[in-house]
Amino acid sequence: MTDEPLPAPAEPNPALVEVTRGPLVESLHRGAAVVCAATGEQVAAWGDVGRRVFPRSAVKPLQALPLIETGAADRFGLSDSELALACASHSGQPLHVQLIDAWLDQLGLSDADLECGAHPPLDAAAARALAAEGRLPSALHNNCSGKHTGMLTTALHMGEPIRGYIAADHPVQRRIAAVLGEMAGAPSEPGIFAVDGCGIPTFALPLSGLAAAMARLAAPAAFGPVRQAAAHRIRSAMAAHPGLVAGDGRLCTEVMEAVPTILLKGGAEGVYAAMLPTRGLGVAVKIDDGAKRAAEVAVMAVLRHLGAFSPGQERTLRHRFTPPVLNVAGKVVGELRPAANTFKA
Repeated sequence: MTDEPLPAPAEPNPALVEVTRGPLVESLHRGAAVVCAATGEQVAAWGDVGRRVFPRSAVKPLQALPLIETGAADRFGLSDSELALACASHSGQPLHVQLIDAWLDQLGLSDADLECGAHPPLDAAAARALAAEGRLPSALHNNCSGKHTGMLTTALHMGEPIRGYIAADHPVQRRIAAVLGEMAGAPSEPGIFAVDGCGIPTFALPLSGLAAAMARLAAPAAFGPVRQAAAHRIRSAMAAHPGLVAGDGRLCTEVMEAVPTILLKGGAEGVYAAMLPTRGLGVAVKIDDGAKRAAEVAVMAVLRHLGAFSPGQERTLRHRFTPPVLNVAGKVVGELRPAANTFKA
């Protein structure tokens, strides 16, 4: 892990999202966004897309590739449900927790073997129910527990140590680092990393590299048959189970349920990534101030810019393009919207 800070952009990134209150723009969120093809060609770009960022949970579908490529998924008979959870930042709803608990049991393990730590469910209803029962959250409720169970599955299959699987020098993490480098178009694994919220390494990638990696996951023809098959299984699992990838009321789930041609994955600190498999494109967004609310509006604006939604799909998701700003009483007092003229053709 490097202690050197990543450089700030040489020029300020453009305002991607603005927040109104009444007739005025009250706040601006700056950031960068990019669309890439599997060749690495940039189809569209806004801001400094060459700057390295920590993609956080947006890379979970890429981190799941070794789970399949090593043969671990086949050995333990994993279904699309488990593969979707390996890619997930789930909400800690009962189904999420039950499926991961059963998966660990199948491995002969338990939540005590997860090194991601515990936090309350992201789903408010699930968190209230847990509190009402007088129960504390466990590692199963951690939004990353599916990814971590996938890492444990791979370690078991490869005969590697279970304890310490989150360490940067553990074979599980070294394998993932190599995959990220290959998918992002780097000559070798990424060299700059820090510790993610769940304890594993998060590797810094150029935003354009993240978009290219998602494009290559969407259209992996340049890779061999093993990776092509693994990429297909990951895409199929996410498409089949959008509710496991995130949860009720979450952007990723709502978009994937409404638009089968989009696969969407968010990450902390204002990161989003998307795949458009039918077009072989990948999308990456990073909001400078880390605001989730702005990242969601920005990624929807980029997808709309690409013509990814039919008129009917736009009507279904209309509340996601310009979400309202509410006061304490629930009255609409403004909105979030793409910054004027930023995403114009």
